Amino acid sequence: MGKALLIDYLRGELAISNSAIAIALRHGEQDASQLPMILWQYGLVTLEQLNLIFDWLQTQPT
Repeated sequence: MGKALLIDYLRGELAISNSAIAIALRHGEQDASQLPMILWQYGLVTLEQLNLIFDWLQTQPT
């Protein structure tokens, strides 16, 4: 699963702002799997949104 697909999902399905994603990318590792947790730790997504992200990640091919 690529970072671009995850970012597209965050923007398109959850309406996460570009600025929130940029903050998480600046503070995160290059590994896309860390992005959801960083968004949550910085208060940029709710716990409900975090669960939706994890559900979506589980449906993606590796």
